[in-house]
Amino acid sequence: MESRCGRFILSFNGEIYNHLALRRAIEAETDIAWAGQSDTETLLHAIARWGLASALTRAVGMFALALWDRKSATLALARDRIGEKPLYYGWSNGAILFGSELSALRAASGFTARTDPRALALYLRYNSVPAPWSILQDVYKVEPGVIVTLDAGALAGPPTIPPSAAGAATTGVRCARYWSLDAIVAAGSDAAMTESSAVAELETRLRTAIADQMVADVPVGAFLSGGVDSSAIVALMREATPMPVSTFTIGFAESGFDEAPFARAVARHLGTQHHEWLVGAEDVRNLIPAMPAIYDEPFADSSQLPTALLSRMTRQTVKVALSGDGGDELFCGYNRYLVSRRVWDRIALLPQPLRAAIGRAMMQVPPGRWDAMTRLPGLPDIPMLGEKLHKVARMLGSRLDTQAIYRASSEEWRSGLPLKAEAHDQPALTLPEIARTPEERMMHWDMAGYLPDDILTKVDRASMAAGLETRVPFLDHRVVEQAWRTPLAFKKRDGDGKWLLRQILYRQVPRALIDRPKAGFAIPIGAWLRGPLRDWAEELLSEQQLRHDPWLDPQPIRRRWQAHLAGSHDWTASLWGVLMYRAWDRHWTERC
Repeated sequence: MESRCGRFILSFNGEIYNHLALRRAIEAETDIAWAGQSDTETLLHAIARWGLASALTRAVGMFALALWDRKSATLALARDRIGEKPLYYGWSNGAILFGSELSALRAASGFTARTDPRALALYLRYNSVPAPWSILQDVYKVEPGVIVTLDAGALAGPPTIPPSAAGAATTGVRCARYWSLDAIVAAGSDAAMTESSAVAELETRLRTAIADQMVADVPVGAFLSGGVDSSAIVALMREATPMPVSTFTIGFAESGFDEAPFARAVARHLGTQHHEWLVGAEDVRNLIPAMPAIYDEPFADSSQLPTALLSRMTRQTVKVALSGDGGDELFCGYNRYLVSRRVWDRIALLPQPLRAAIGRAMMQVPPGRWDAMTRLPGLPDIPMLGEKLHKVARMLGSRLDTQAIYRASSEEWRSGLPLKAEAHDQPALTLPEIARTPEERMMHWDMAGYLPDDILTKVDRASMAAGLETRVPFLDHRVVEQAWRTPLAFKKRDGDGKWLLRQILYRQVPRALIDRPKAGFAIPIGAWLRGPLRDWAEELLSEQQLRHDPWLDPQPIRRRWQAHLAGSHDWTASLWGVLMYRAWDRHWTERC
């Protein structure tokens, strides 16, 4: 869309939820006759009136955009504050390309980019490619909350490392933040905040965000797992509209993985129009060949599969769905935040060799045997106990400081990446020590990395492939800023997370329907790799196939594969990462 003055051309993807408020602000400053009702037109006028950074600071929404400025001959690329929408850019044949998918860049004549081994190293650590890297050489991602401005100097060629708002200047490329999570975290919490004011202020902002995001020209529904986050969103949606809310859940036949009964109970209590789809292993497995095309670069969070199925089912009824993502990172929900520091302090009293020996002993018990213990009389039913204990065992072998514990819980190849010597440059992500407590430091790291690079990538690509638009009320920046102003004591209490969010939810839903161990959106991929997926995985992980890969070292991968098949270890996450990379590489090579 071209501005009336002819100076700007805007390419825009996303939603500006407060665009009507922005229109009123523009109208208060100047006479204007709008050509239509679109938020793209609103944003373009706001940019022409106030400048790009100021317009984005005033905007509430999720988006990726490119703005060509004819006057300055510059291209500005920008992404929403948290990173809900993707944006790639890169160099090829003397040109600069940009798009929401790598496939868009690949469509350019002569585009021949290949895997960047440095990005592959990061991918193998985290099972996703963190911004500003992309899996391809000379192609990068715009970071959340950042404006990347390119001038003619950028045509000289690509930089050797990704341009970053935190990095050194690059010829022809400038990166600047218009919104900073680091600054919000550094400001700390409001010590004067009371319990009652914390609940009231969060509820006010959540209600506003949900009301804004329910505005659409098409039917709007919500994902519902029956957990705290999605249940809170649905409960407040119900109060925002006189119409019944449509909710969507998928269930699994495998015991221990099916949360559909919990969602069904919450939906019944809230009176939603509930849609439930019971899927079998075959439904999920049939979707695996589509993963490289859906995600467009290697991505290996196995919950991508149920997310894709849920998106397809939801799209049959509505075109927009609200999601509860972000609640864990904002309100201290993940288990790694909840492990009591007193427990780690006591463990730290043990000599490190003894801790490591205990960890090795825990790893010798296969995950299935740990899981079986939860079925014994008198013992609590803890979902995925074996996987969680193996993760704790890896932590015991590391230093017991916050970064070491976090990396042990989030990095998949702690013993060394399975890369050949040629891929010697293995960058590591910097974890800033800005927050005051260990829990808040881990929440900060997840908000900056795991949330946009994994969770939001998973949901956005799966939903877009189904023609479904997802919106995330918890990630309205006004909610995010309020959450970080809230003291940790109102998030984590008596060993449980999300205390503040639960107080809002308990007004709508009985505690008995909500209070249970956190399970996550999991499927039994590990067991399937030993069973119905074994032939598919064996073909991709065969020594012959791996030997032909220019970067992967076959030996450590084959060792993990054999140990996983034997059931002595659960290497699901690290093996799934290799499998998804191999499947993507084959897909990419065939299409090129």
